[in-house]
Order: sequence, then C-alpha cells, then structure tokens
Amino acid sequence: MTTITVIGKPDCHLCDVAGEVIDAVLADLPRDDIDVQELSIADDPALYAQWWEKIPVVLIDGQFHAHWRVSPDRLRAALS
Repeated sequence: MTTITVIGKPDCHLCDVAGEVIDAVLADLPRDDIDVQELSIADDPALYAQWWEKIPVVLIDGQFHAHWRVSPDRLRAALS
C-alpha cells in the first residue's frame, strides 16, 4: 500500500488546495491501494518545528514529495 501524508494546519488555504489536487489525481487512478493521511502541525510540536514554514508538505511513503504547491502531473507520475 502507498501512503500519502499531507502535513498542514487548520484554516490553511494552500493546504486545502493541496488536498483538492490529491483528491483529483486519486480519482483518475485505478488504484485502491493508496491511503491518505492528514497530520497537523498544530497537534504535533515536532512536525511544527520541522515543517511550519513549508506547509502544506506532501510525503509519499514517508519520503518528501512536495511543499507549498502540489503539481498534479508530478504527483500522478510519482504514483504510477
């Protein structure tokens, strides 16, 4: 199973946009083995310390994929 982790915070416009991009890309993929987890820097001091100035951050299977803006084409290629 592939895991996409989105690190953001509440009321973050770019985080909302990243979620929309991820949802759109996943809707186009025929795979059911992708899990999306959302984590908030507001709930985790360690995440805050590491990522506060880069949110939203997208990890694929724990590896950094993107921050600030998520490219649909790049995400689709990474998941293929």
